[in-house]
Amino acid sequence: MSADTTEHNRNRQDFSGIDSIWLFGYGSLIYKVDFPYLEKRPASIQGWARRFWQGSHDHRGTPEAPGRVVTLVEKPGATCKGMAFRVSPKVFEHLDVREKNGYLRFTTRLTFDDGSHGEGLVYIATEDNEAFLGHAPDEDIARQIASAVGPSGPNSEYLLRLAESLRALGDECTHTFAIESHLKKDS
Repeated sequence: MSADTTEHNRNRQDFSGIDSIWLFGYGSLIYKVDFPYLEKRPASIQGWARRFWQGSHDHRGTPEAPGRVVTLVEKPGATCKGMAFRVSPKVFEHLDVREKNGYLRFTTRLTFDDGSHGEGLVYIATEDNEAFLGHAPDEDIARQIASAVGPSGPNSEYLLRLAESLRALGDECTHTFAIESHLKKDS
């Protein structure tokens, strides 16, 4: 699949007759909210784990020196905490461009902090996209993040802001925190 998923996403869901829909953010969508929303609530999804396995050629790195950003990988029994935003479908005109580097919109079941549930959408970069980097040792991921810079700034800023946001949500993302620890130790 092409790294630019903008058009693919625009044909994925039919928003006819829908006034609002939940969007689940688990990476930069938690802290970089550059879109209007109607409501914001902490939430989680089941069976998915956050991993720094997606290359960033357009935001936190370049085609020659990609950064690493998070995607979700299936993991039975896992819980991924994040932030849910109730948005107008018009928001996806912007987000499909922002999340174009390999991410596709999928439907997911959300669990809100009060125990209630809802259905929403989540962007996931699957392993069949051109920018997918896959697993690497935490130390190697930290080293790549430390050296990568793109149009949206240093890759390290992405990691540090995400770690800070996850702590604020009360999430124990051992993967993110291990990479953060290596980054801080080596800097």
